[in-house]
Amino acid sequence: MLKSGWKEFPPRLPGQPIFYPVTNEEYATQIARDWNVRESGAGFVTRFQVRAEFANRYPVQKAGRAIHTELWVPADELPAFNSNIVGLIEVIAKFR
Repeated sequence: MLKSGWKEFPPRLPGQPIFYPVTNEEYATQIARDWNVRESGAGFVTRFQVRAEFANRYPVQKAGRAIHTELWVPADELPAFNSNIVGLIEVIAKFR
């Protein structure tokens, strides 16, 4: 994200066929604090807006409890997703 000026997400890594933006801050916080810190030593919660007409192409998926909702964006569609981000990607919380 730094290379893009916080305007886009980086390409997925090999073996990551889907980009999973979550749809609410509570779930994002849970991932950053409870999973990412344990796995990589740090977790970040980001906030961004995507044009509704584009985001609506991806049905909201429930990945557990009611708050565990996310979009499933195929990795090869990430450039189009990025081009539909409105404004900047903000880091709103950090965990270590």
